[in-house]
Amino acid sequence: MLVLFAKGMLICYNLIIRTAHVLTKGDSCMEFVIVGKNIDVTPGLRQAVEDKIGKLERYFTPNTQIHVTLSVEKDRQKIEVTIPVKGSVIRSEQVSNDMYVSIDLVEEIIERQLKKYKNKIIDAKHASENFRQDFLDKEYSDDDEIKIVRTKRIDIKPMYPEDACVQMELCGHSFYVFTNAENGQVSVVYKRKGNTYGLIEPDM
Repeated sequence: MLVLFAKGMLICYNLIIRTAHVLTKGDSCMEFVIVGKNIDVTPGLRQAVEDKIGKLERYFTPNTQIHVTLSVEKDRQKIEVTIPVKGSVIRSEQVSNDMYVSIDLVEEIIERQLKKYKNKIIDAKHASENFRQDFLDKEYSDDDEIKIVRTKRIDIKPMYPEDACVQMELCGHSFYVFTNAENGQVSVVYKRKGNTYGLIEPDM
């Protein structure tokens, strides 16, 4: 469910899932879970996903699940790929005006993520169990290591999401962290296009 705010009104959209397929690709035993939202997952699209994203099999152990969501909104053709590994999640999404282009792009991005953050990924609660040994043994450049250069502490106050949106606008920020008075959970509201707002809540 997607939760938006527009002019003080809470709007919820239930996205329609059109089709879903669970596939196993050849001898690699990678399990593809492919879902379409507002798009039919045609045999051509399924094949493109298997062929392109299936190249990632060189990194993962057999029986790794790859969750793929294809969606269309006007001329935005988006693919979201999520790969659960022990203690972590590898995720990427790409948008273009051509779904086949989006599929090509997302595989390249995930491959770069795997190489760039290999050490951080496999250190997370024995996540190395999900990766092939030759990938673990190979060294990759870590020139673009993440560096946190500033820490800011904030006073998280209980309020309703609509009030948090107002506070965000008053502060001139693009997001706002608060304690949701409706459920006591730490949540985040953020700006979206078209003078609307998004709400991020923890999945407990």
